[in-house]
Amino acid sequence: MSPTAISGAPATKPNRPWYKVLYVQVLIAIIIGVLVGSFAPNFATNEWIKALGDGFIKLIKMVIAPIIFCTVVSGIAHIQDARKVGRVGIKALVYFEIVSSFALILGLIMGNVFQVGHGIANKPDAAAVAGFVKQAEGQKTVDFFLNIIPDSVVGGFARGDILQVLLFAILFGFALMAMGERGHKLRDIIDESAHAVFGVIGIVMKAAPIGAFGAMAYTIGKFGPAALTNLFGLIVLFYATAALFVIVVLGLIARVVGFNIFKFLAYLKDELLIVLGTSSSESALPQLMAKLERLGCSKSVVGLVVPTGYSFNLDGTNIYMTLATLFIAQALGVDLSFGQQITILLVAMLTSKGASGVTGAGFITLAATLSVVDPRLVPGMAIVFSIDKFMSEVRALTNVTGNGVAAVFVSWWEGELDHDKMNVALNQKIDPSDLETAVTTG
Repeated sequence: MSPTAISGAPATKPNRPWYKVLYVQVLIAIIIGVLVGSFAPNFATNEWIKALGDGFIKLIKMVIAPIIFCTVVSGIAHIQDARKVGRVGIKALVYFEIVSSFALILGLIMGNVFQVGHGIANKPDAAAVAGFVKQAEGQKTVDFFLNIIPDSVVGGFARGDILQVLLFAILFGFALMAMGERGHKLRDIIDESAHAVFGVIGIVMKAAPIGAFGAMAYTIGKFGPAALTNLFGLIVLFYATAALFVIVVLGLIARVVGFNIFKFLAYLKDELLIVLGTSSSESALPQLMAKLERLGCSKSVVGLVVPTGYSFNLDGTNIYMTLATLFIAQALGVDLSFGQQITILLVAMLTSKGASGVTGAGFITLAATLSVVDPRLVPGMAIVFSIDKFMSEVRALTNVTGNGVAAVFVSWWEGELDHDKMNVALNQKIDPSDLETAVTTG
C-alpha cells in the first residue's frame, strides 16, 4: 500500500521564514505557557486558558472516527496487492505484526517499570477514580463484547465509539478486498476521502501553538513547575525505549540476518537526517527504497515491504502510544488493570495502521486508543500534547529504521539478499551510487 495514497503528504517543504514554521511556533507557545503557568498560576488555570487546550483536543477527537475507518479499510483493501506476490506478502505481514507486538510490549514494560507520570496530580479526583473502578468491576465480559457490535453503523460514528468503528472498518475492508478489481473504484474513493480528512488535520494543526500554550499553561498552573520534571521524564523514557528497541530488538534481527545494526544506521544516515528535519518518515521513502536495493535487497521485495510497512510496521508509533497511555493514566491517578493494558495492545495494533507520514497522525491514534481504554483518559491528552512535538521526530526515525530492517529481513527470508553487496555497503566507506560498480569489479 502506498503511503501517499492515504496521507498525500509532500516529500519536500518550501523554505519559509523561521517564525512561520509550525515547530518553532509550538516551541515558542510552550515556553510562553511555562512562563505563564509558573508566574501567573491563577490566570493560567482560568477556564478560558484551559479551554484553549481542551478545544484543540476536541478538534482532534472530531476526526478520529473517519480517520480510523479510512485508514483501516484502505490498509486491508490494499492487502490484495500483497497477495499478488504470494508468500512474500504473507511473510511481510507476519513479520510486521510480530515486531509491532514487541514494540507495544516493550512500551508497556517500560511504562510500568518507570512510572514517570506519577506525581503530576498529587491529589487525584477520588470520586472519578472510584467511579472508574466501579464501572470496570460492573462491566461483564459479555456486555463488553456486545458493546463492540453497533446497533447501527451510523450510531458508532455518531457516538465516536472507536471499537464499533473498528469492527465495521475491518469487516468493510475485507469485503472490499474480496471484491477484487470491482472494488478498486470504491477503494480509491476511500483513499481520497482519507486524503481529505488528513487535509482537515493539516488545517487543525495550524491551531497547535494555541492549543500547546493553553495545555502547557494550565498544566504548570495547576500542578506547579514540578510537572515539568514528569514531562521531561516521559520524553527521556520514550527516547530510551526507542533506542532500546532499535539496539536490542532490531539489533537481534540484524544479527540473525548477518549484519550490524549500527553499521546499518550509519548507511542510512542521510535518510535519517531527512526524516529528522521534516518530522515525517514518508519524506525519505524514495531514497530509502533505492538505498535498500543497492544494499542487496530484492527490488520486488523492497517495492512491497517498504510501502506496506509505512502502514503496517510503525514501531515508533506503537512505543509512543503505550508509553503515552500509561503516562496519562498515571498522571490522572487511574490504575489500569492487566486486562485493560492488553486492550491497549490490541487496539493500538489496529489504530496505528496508516499513522505515518502526516504531522499529528500519531496524536490521532493516541486519542483513538484512549477513547477505547477509557473515555475519561482523553482529557489527559492535553498534558502529553504540550510535549508531543519533542517525540515526533523519534517516532519517525524509529519507523524508518524498522521498515529498513524489515526489507532486509524479508529479502533474506526469501533467499533474495545479495550478501556481497551488503558487505560492501556496510563495511566500506563508499558512495552508495557506486556500490554496483564496486561489487561488479571487485
